[in-house]
Amino acid sequence: MALRFASLGSGSRGNATVVVRDRTRLLLDCGFGLREATRRLATLGLAPADLTAILVTHEHADHIGGVARLARRHALPVYMTPGTWQGAGRPDIERLELISPHESFAVQDLQVCPYPVPHDAREPCQFLFDDGAHRLGVLSDTGASTPHIVAQLQRLDALLLEFNHDRQLLAQGPYPAMLRRRVGGDWGHLSNCQAAGLLQQLDRSCLQHLVAGHISEQNNSPAHVRAALGAVLAAEAEGMELADQDAGLGWRELR
Repeated sequence: MALRFASLGSGSRGNATVVVRDRTRLLLDCGFGLREATRRLATLGLAPADLTAILVTHEHADHIGGVARLARRHALPVYMTPGTWQGAGRPDIERLELISPHESFAVQDLQVCPYPVPHDAREPCQFLFDDGAHRLGVLSDTGASTPHIVAQLQRLDALLLEFNHDRQLLAQGPYPAMLRRRVGGDWGHLSNCQAAGLLQQLDRSCLQHLVAGHISEQNNSPAHVRAALGAVLAAEAEGMELADQDAGLGWRELR
């Protein structure tokens, strides 16, 4: 079976992504409660007991809020950095696997490659997934691109990329000034223009799927996302898919 991925939901109210290769089924983050995560998994034909492990990017509630309870209920191993575990208040997780954001590791059929990102969390990282034939990259919750991030994301077969906010909508939006500075700062979230600019630096010759995620419901819109990307990469803007907060994104397969 080919490498597949899907989103249970992406945004400030909860994030979770499923990556599957044969018998290996990984859940990247879980910002949903146990019942809601179970419901969303069912829409993809999965149950929590089908999962192999949970990976966590960082300790913010929209990414880790449902992890401990899901892991305890179904005896799932959880992989996260020591800083994320400490930042989350050292949750009671029986099968906790502490990882370095600089060292790859295998989970059954998948090689998992974490990499550090600038975000206002204790020790955040994002992940690449490699099954030997294809590579899937995820980049979200980072306030800026770095040379290391650019190097990690070259020649991917699929990329889930944060397009969090439109700068003008954020500046004029309902957030208080302190929150606007946090979101738009170097330790916050990627703007549409930042994400589009990052894509310009990548070798996209192998890219089969480009998915925009973590799109702010208050400070962004699908139209703004596509316009920002279209300004620099017109062809990709037409083929881009969006991971929705409520509907997520159905299965996408790498061939």
